[in-house]
Amino acid sequence: MKIVLVGYMASGKSSVGKILAEKLRVDFIDLDAYIELKEELSIPDIFVEKGEIYFRLKETEYLKELLNLTDNFVLSVGGGTPCYANNIKLITEKSQLFYLRASINTLYNRLKRQRKSRPMIANLKLEDLKEFIAKHLFERVVYYEQAEFTINTDEKIINEIVEEIKELI
Repeated sequence: MKIVLVGYMASGKSSVGKILAEKLRVDFIDLDAYIELKEELSIPDIFVEKGEIYFRLKETEYLKELLNLTDNFVLSVGGGTPCYANNIKLITEKSQLFYLRASINTLYNRLKRQRKSRPMIANLKLEDLKEFIAKHLFERVVYYEQAEFTINTDEKIINEIVEEIKELI
């Protein structure tokens, strides 16, 4: 069984994915980490040196590579992954898809502390962050909501989210 976690950045995909994979006794793969390993560059460096279009092409290439494996795993993908190159169709065909939904306020509170490590928001002023999240979420939610399951993550600890997913699979 392949489980893919989607959602906006800072929705908890990697944190939930690691623990879920451990409980299910399968591998956890973070798509961004996989891309960094394959490209031998950090995601911010890929964006700076090669641009977002290059990144999105490689993201789709490596997503296909992983989803075509026979192994079982939990895969956390970047917030934009489902929104490009018909990736959402590929994901829904080849995995059980979970959308980790978080409110704009929850995302804002998490991201305001993580801005420098996130290429998409690294250069945003703090006062512009909430509007950026709201706009981006509005554009992306149509992809996220194609998931088989939606898990509300607001005010839940990671283990609660993991148990909720386990009950659904």
